[in-house]
Amino acid sequence: MKKNNFLNHIPKHLLIWIILVFTFFPVAWTVSASLRAGGGLVGQKLIPEVLTLEHYSNLKAIGFFNWIKNSLIVSLTTAILTVFLVSLAAYAFSRFNFWGKKYSLLTLLILQMFPAVMGMVAVYLLLFHIGKYIPFLGLNTLSGLIMVYLGGGVPYNIWLMKGFFDSIPDSLEESALIDGATRFQAYYKIILPLATPVLAVVAINSFIGTYSDFLLASIILKDPSKYTFAVGLRNFISGMYDVRWGDFAAASIVGALPIVILFLSLQNLIISGLTRGAVKE
Repeated sequence: MKKNNFLNHIPKHLLIWIILVFTFFPVAWTVSASLRAGGGLVGQKLIPEVLTLEHYSNLKAIGFFNWIKNSLIVSLTTAILTVFLVSLAAYAFSRFNFWGKKYSLLTLLILQMFPAVMGMVAVYLLLFHIGKYIPFLGLNTLSGLIMVYLGGGVPYNIWLMKGFFDSIPDSLEESALIDGATRFQAYYKIILPLATPVLAVVAINSFIGTYSDFLLASIILKDPSKYTFAVGLRNFISGMYDVRWGDFAAASIVGALPIVILFLSLQNLIISGLTRGAVKE
């Protein structure tokens, strides 16, 4: 019987190992390229013959860490503001009945059907004209980029958070209101603590989506000192005769660390926020 169980599990384990190889091989190859002497891909091996940290030391000279700082500013600000705005909107849609509620939710759902690339020209012109009157929200500004990201990340997250709020019993708030709490006190003292898992999901989704975005950031940011991580990476491989794959690989490894750290720190909240409600029956 044990032998049969072992044979039955072989296909499953084989499939898992194939997936793991496909997942980690690009990472291992990138780490290898970042430690290999030279900047080309010709003769690249998984285990380099000559190891060097030269590519990592080159990052400081070109202002790479300033790009990381810009990305962290944009992503953290966007994540915090997104959680704040989305939680307020989702709570209103979950707990209140008002005219146009159904069609507002439907509109938010429809907006998610259109890719962001369709609005690039409109976004560019909008920031161009706003910059004439409010310079810090115009083109080539981090605050302008944050404003664009906020507009794109709110609709989907409202639906996600509303579904979680719907799973929290109304009786908890009703008890607080009877005891003299205001509606806002019930919101931030009762609902938000119970909704911590979904708040973490929205925060990390927003952070990852903005941190690794290239398309919108490359259109809005033109000053190299304002570049984000993804836009700055293009400088390593944009030249025809000066493609620095070693520096590019090193920058990719260093730039991925904030996402890895954030994801590992919040993984328990992310799993619970996506798989279960706030209150167990």
